[in-house]
Amino acid sequence: MAVSDECKLKFLELKAKRNFRFIVFKIDERIQQVMVEKLGQPDESYDDFTASLPADECRYAVFDFDFVTDENCQKSKIFFIAWSPDGARVRSKMLYASSKDRFKRELDGIQVELQATDPSEMSIDIVKGRAL
Repeated sequence: MAVSDECKLKFLELKAKRNFRFIVFKIDERIQQVMVEKLGQPDESYDDFTASLPADECRYAVFDFDFVTDENCQKSKIFFIAWSPDGARVRSKMLYASSKDRFKRELDGIQVELQATDPSEMSIDIVKGRAL
């Protein structure tokens, strides 16, 4: 599975310049390549992010999560989310599962990984819990 240069470039922009709140990636099965599907603007929320994930198709995504620690420090962590809803095609789930580790290695700087098959598995409370 190839990874388009745009994926790496946009991820670097999210990590270094904070130009985006999130990025949704899609595998183009026709050309066997991971592509950028959607870029979330810095002012978009976690709800905007979850709404951009299709209910019946797999996706990869990264989300730049800002939070405040118990010591009142402002922090941020980059989450990698493997979205594989129950309603997705089996072939698609297998394709995303088998290429996830290789794709994740291309994105240097991911701090937390989350796998979700249902929106409840990536609720904001779960994300906060994993970030702290």
